[in-house]
Amino acid sequence: MASLMSIVALSIDALLPALPKIGEVIGTVNLNDNQLLITMIFLGLGVGQLIFGPLSDSFGRKPIVYIGFVVFIIASIICVTTKSFEMMIIGRVLQGIGLSSPRTLSIAIVRDSYSGDYMAKILSIVVMVFILVPVIAPSLGQFLLNFYNWESIFYVNLIYGLLIVLWFWKRQPETLPKEKRIKFTSHLFIDGAKEFIKYNDAVAFTLISGFVNGSFMVYLSTSQQIFQEQYDLADMFPYIFASLAISIGLATYLNSVFVVKYGMWRIAYLATIAYAVISVSYIVLFWSGENPSITILLTFFGLQFFAVGFIFGNLRALAMQPLGHIAGIGAAINGCVSTVMAVPIANYIGSFVSDSVLPVFIGFSFFGILSLLTFMLLKRKKKLTTAKL
Repeated sequence: MASLMSIVALSIDALLPALPKIGEVIGTVNLNDNQLLITMIFLGLGVGQLIFGPLSDSFGRKPIVYIGFVVFIIASIICVTTKSFEMMIIGRVLQGIGLSSPRTLSIAIVRDSYSGDYMAKILSIVVMVFILVPVIAPSLGQFLLNFYNWESIFYVNLIYGLLIVLWFWKRQPETLPKEKRIKFTSHLFIDGAKEFIKYNDAVAFTLISGFVNGSFMVYLSTSQQIFQEQYDLADMFPYIFASLAISIGLATYLNSVFVVKYGMWRIAYLATIAYAVISVSYIVLFWSGENPSITILLTFFGLQFFAVGFIFGNLRALAMQPLGHIAGIGAAINGCVSTVMAVPIANYIGSFVSDSVLPVFIGFSFFGILSLLTFMLLKRKKKLTTAKL
């Protein structure tokens, strides 16, 4: 499951060092336009989940993963053969649509097999392994860029994806037996959506995922610009990116250790408080907009992403907990809404990141506080419900 999800990470993070070169080839004028090569794949991820998730509830998980990978192959061919900015964006959106299948269905497969805090433990382990790809992906992209060309990054993604899909075909059994499948109808998605919104927790945790994903996506789409342009650390960028990814990986590992003991709700709530406090602290200290030293910036980023590591897996598990009977549609709606929310958030905040990192932390703090307020509303509702009982 981690390997399936990691195809997404490799397609995003390995391309980061090559953004300026690709921008030259496809004729981008504004540096901020290069951010679209990252954010648009997330748009495809969001839309594609609405297609593949419901289909998997009717036809099984494995066949839909294969269909998604075929779409990914076609999209990758578009990306390596075009010299047009518009066609490159279309190719990246299609890549996202194709990759939405393994990304969404890996979550559905875990939900088919586990529930409760133990599901959160499994998802934390999946995310921890998945995080290893961002650790090495920019370095891999830089290596391929130095010794071959930017197109080779797409070819390596394809080869890696093919190996993972072959492994998936050989080793992963189907987790949705025929007797548990939902009959395919024209209103399958509408029925699933109606069922989804019955569960307030699922809706609330999906919104929080959108807030956190959006603010985190700002970093993903601007990291190359920040470290290479603002700090003039082009050679160090892959190592900086890797070190920050390790921060998330360590947190997800610790979450897998502690989540069964302390519960996913409590850990996610405390991590959200930390996420908001860290970003607000940066704004208070560096409100002038002048960038701090690279050491201070990396310290704040490291702490911020350490909190993220405790949030990501738990939010998905919390949202999926009541949706076991519609795991495919549930994972699709959860992933789509959180991703589609994230794309405009990232594009808007990213447009302000030109000569200062401050807008990134303003985004972290604004959406961190929104996430915390949503948690507090849920907590208050739980207390009222308990009191009535």
